[in-house]
Amino acid sequence: MRLVIAVGGNALLERGEVPLAEIQEGHVDVAVAALAPLAHDHDLVITHGNGPQVGLLANESATDPDLPSPYPLDVLGAQTQGMIGYFFLQAIKNALPAREVVSLICQTEVAADDPAFTHPTKFVGPIYTEEEARRLAPLRGWQVRPDGPSWRRVVASPEPLAILELHAIRLLLGDGAVVICAGGGGIPVLRGRDGRLRGAEAVIDKDLSASLLAQVLQADALVILTDVANVETGFGTDAERPIGRTTTAALRSLSFPDGSMGPKIEAACRFVDATGKPAMIGRLSEAAELVRGTCGTVVEREAGSDPTP
Repeated sequence: MRLVIAVGGNALLERGEVPLAEIQEGHVDVAVAALAPLAHDHDLVITHGNGPQVGLLANESATDPDLPSPYPLDVLGAQTQGMIGYFFLQAIKNALPAREVVSLICQTEVAADDPAFTHPTKFVGPIYTEEEARRLAPLRGWQVRPDGPSWRRVVASPEPLAILELHAIRLLLGDGAVVICAGGGGIPVLRGRDGRLRGAEAVIDKDLSASLLAQVLQADALVILTDVANVETGFGTDAERPIGRTTTAALRSLSFPDGSMGPKIEAACRFVDATGKPAMIGRLSEAAELVRGTCGTVVEREAGSDPTP
């Protein structure tokens, strides 16, 4: 099977951890230990989150005395794609020395009139207390909002329209390579009337880009890996219940937080509705079992319904 696998940012940096390179490399080694067995039987396309890393570099850039202004988010997205892609490239190659592995810097086209540019929702960077967040917001021109018990910066997260390096990804897959691509959802770019591309001040949701990528690559499944075993109803309450095998219609009838599980649910439903093929959401360490459908949340199309045109 051809699998598109979206690895959550928590695979690289857990909440509150010091963002040292060796800590992130250690997390990637753990992630790859779970992913490598899948490469023996499946074609793999791997994408990953980059929110903590983009936020870290944005903070460094904003406070660098040698810079008159901070680096734009598209440039930071490119930097983190290179860094995290390198971590995965090396770890997978060490685990699968006979397999070709390629990490590809990718651009994702977005629309200039996307409403996300005026209503930012994507969390990036470290956590703060409410007091710290409200102090930093006017100093750095940020928008901030609660993320669970903490506060974080939010930035625009426009809809991904096209993965511009798609042809290269297809060629690499055709040659049997494990492809690491579209990290952090891809570098957001706008196309001008003259056809030229330029960066956009945004961070794209990696799960929505993974869903788009899985659709256009005609993947057999979309696998969204995170730090919880299942999608749950009533998360964080006494009524908390795991969801096993379900349908897109059932999931869309429920409510999930925009900043965490919501985009994963939307990404899974889009893929299933468009292709009729399954999407899985579950714990990274259980990736192989998730693909076999023996654990996690497996999302399928309603029986008798046709794929969305």
